[in-house]
Amino acid sequence: MSKVEIINLYRKYGLKIVKGYMQYIWDDKGNKYLDCHTNYGAAFLGHCNPRVVEPIVKQLNKLMMIPYSFDNDARDKVLEDLSKILPKKLCYVFFQSTGTEAVEAALKFSRKATRRKKIVAFEHSFHGRTMGSLSTTWKPKYREPYKPLIPGVIFGKFNSVEDAYNIIDDNTAAVIVEPIQGEGGINVASPDFLKALRERTYETNSLLIFDEVQCGFGRTGRIWAFQHYNVEPDILTAGKAVGGGYPVSFVATCKEVGEAMDIGDHGTTYGGNPVACTAVSAAINVLLGDNVPEQALEKGRVLTKKFQELLSELKLNFNVKGLGLMLGIDFRRNPEDEAIKLKDYGVLAVRAGETVLRFLPPYMINSEDIEHVMSALEKLLTRKT
Repeated sequence: MSKVEIINLYRKYGLKIVKGYMQYIWDDKGNKYLDCHTNYGAAFLGHCNPRVVEPIVKQLNKLMMIPYSFDNDARDKVLEDLSKILPKKLCYVFFQSTGTEAVEAALKFSRKATRRKKIVAFEHSFHGRTMGSLSTTWKPKYREPYKPLIPGVIFGKFNSVEDAYNIIDDNTAAVIVEPIQGEGGINVASPDFLKALRERTYETNSLLIFDEVQCGFGRTGRIWAFQHYNVEPDILTAGKAVGGGYPVSFVATCKEVGEAMDIGDHGTTYGGNPVACTAVSAAINVLLGDNVPEQALEKGRVLTKKFQELLSELKLNFNVKGLGLMLGIDFRRNPEDEAIKLKDYGVLAVRAGETVLRFLPPYMINSEDIEHVMSALEKLLTRKT
């Protein structure tokens, strides 16, 4: 019988990873890497952070699985902890396992609560790969093989105030947007744009969804990226880092949306299981206890400055983009080769959009790690050995 193989849907880095701890990972040959890929940002709190792992192991030995129909201590605890980091307006939550599931729920909840069908999304957005979230994801490569997708989705220009006012109307159920687009190229929303979205959704009684699956949970220098703008959504989607590396996501909604949902309107088998809830509680403990957003903000400023200084020194007209520890360098061409080649210098990174090399390091990187990133990048850009 032939050996079962993984369907090849990802570009390979040529590494077999066998261990991870905090900001570092090791391959099967014993080589150590500084991880600025972090599984698209999911390992923001580090690999195998003991303050996350230990509560999870304890919970695994107590209760692994119970359906939503039954209360449990871990779920009670995580609701208390979430109240410390969510705005009071977002008073209802629903747990799932992945970011795309959180987006699916947000879209379904929006249509149910408003009894409308139209969804507004934006160019260069990425909201997931399941059929509903894919319908609001911009990139044609991801969309075309699966058409027809969910009808009623309209795309506007990201950061266009004019589009915000022109395409959001009384037929709109919801507007979904990333305050900082990750997969789309580390594109930071302008304050005027998010303010216009908020004003226009209020005017039309439609809902504003902020997708913070990648940019949320401290990475940009605030707990939630929308806090940079003083604009609050009606619905928030979160995932990746919120479980400290454990697969968990959630959608948080305002009272009006939460109370519009009836029993059976949505469901999940694994979402909100006790282990996942414990992971989120542990991650919140790290987030607040280590002042993670403040660390991300300061270290992001240092990295940004050093990136700019190096590019200036090498006379390269590349733009540095992002906030906190969600950063990118715009090569103005496809940087796929650089993303893979950087591993030869002991650093992992990942492409974003068509032209950006993305850096998503864990919050605990130190000054030595930052110098390592700069040395590796300089060698990459000058092709020194």
